[in-house]
Amino acid sequence: MSEKTVTRADLSEAVYQEVGLSRSESADLVESILNEISKKLVEGVNVKISSFGSFIVRSKDGRIGRNPKTGEEVPIEPRKVLVFRPSQVLKQQVSNRSKA
Repeated sequence: MSEKTVTRADLSEAVYQEVGLSRSESADLVESILNEISKKLVEGVNVKISSFGSFIVRSKDGRIGRNPKTGEEVPIEPRKVLVFRPSQVLKQQVSNRSKA
């Protein structure tokens, strides 16, 4: 299994190959999609992509944590975190691929 990371350039190239737009149009399309997803997540809106998964913005309450080295209690501020939940379709595809 390859340990390669997929980049924006890889996505743009895939759009170029599959759709037939120019390379610059493909790059602009990928950039527009990623910007729209990012904008919605920053606004606190969950993003669901059918047959792929959902990006969910969750609020975590503040709590008391502990420094593992010193054992000192440290307050952890409330914050928002981004969670990705893959769809059943994607889970199945990944599971089937790993068995091959």
